[in-house]
Amino acid sequence: MRIRTWIVRIWPLVPILAALLFTIGLLVLFGADPVEVFQAMWQGAFGTQDKTLSVVAFTIPLLLSSLGLLLTFTAGLWNIGIEGQIVMGAVAASWVALFMDATSPVLIAVEVILAMLAGALWAGVAGILKTRGGVHEIFGGLALNSLAIIFTNYLISGPWQPPEGGSFFGTVPFREISQLSRFADSRFAPFSLLVAMVALVMVFVALRGTTWGLKLKALGQNPRSAFLLGVSSERETILAMMFCGALAGLAGAVRVLSWYDNLKQNISGGIGYLALLVVMLAAYRTLWVPLIAFFFSAVLNGAITLQLRTQLHSSLGGILTGVMVLFVLLFGSSKALGIGKSSEDEALEPDTSEIES
Repeated sequence: MRIRTWIVRIWPLVPILAALLFTIGLLVLFGADPVEVFQAMWQGAFGTQDKTLSVVAFTIPLLLSSLGLLLTFTAGLWNIGIEGQIVMGAVAASWVALFMDATSPVLIAVEVILAMLAGALWAGVAGILKTRGGVHEIFGGLALNSLAIIFTNYLISGPWQPPEGGSFFGTVPFREISQLSRFADSRFAPFSLLVAMVALVMVFVALRGTTWGLKLKALGQNPRSAFLLGVSSERETILAMMFCGALAGLAGAVRVLSWYDNLKQNISGGIGYLALLVVMLAAYRTLWVPLIAFFFSAVLNGAITLQLRTQLHSSLGGILTGVMVLFVLLFGSSKALGIGKSSEDEALEPDTSEIES
């Protein structure tokens, strides 16, 4: 039993190691030195304090989005619309930063609250389309993503355009009092890290030790059985989507108030889609999510220097992360292979006596 327990715990590392070996094989095949390549990526991610802080700064919105997706994935929902929820959160925070006059603490608080509300409402639309309109969350989410991007472009080139004229480069820079305080002139805002840690604890507790977490688990494993046990699929679906949207909206606020200083086109930067890969690679284990989000951030930030130092394209980082997820799908989870369940899986196992109508 002890060996099986250790296999369950380290199994998420298997696709990572397999992907690294696969990438090394590709580099050798194309005549590149793997040691030089990984050294260049390491220097690109951690070579200076600014680069290290950039890795941390990019990790935070990715972590927030991934934590939100844990809730919807647990409920059996593919919240592809998380990109649009990030965008709408950024738009809401930008509106406060551009047009509201108040002290800095008040501005930050309102920006965060409105960003979470905007993301939750945008996700709620997808949830209602699924439960009331019969529209699958993937198709509804993709449509809402497009609408969010179109709306953002309209604001940037129209009502919120800079005085010199409309463009797709972005709005005017926000006032300093409306932005998150950054560490050492970097893109890293310590407040955003504190918020992300609070979100991590809340999601962990919600999925591991609450009745709502048990309901989401039951709904994700067998919707019909969950219904017979008194779990409202409509209510829990919409709630899971809205909680995910709230965290995604918060990620959008962090993105626009610390990584940038104004609202730009494609403000989400594909973080929502990347978060999907993070959650799949973590095999839905909450405590693995921050580690994998940080790893992804380091790989993608480090890959930027590849073209300068090794003449290899920076897309190698995306290839590496994509291959990891592919190997997750190929290897499967430890539970699917019959090895056993993690302690987190056992804690999430529905107990019908605790599920209330």
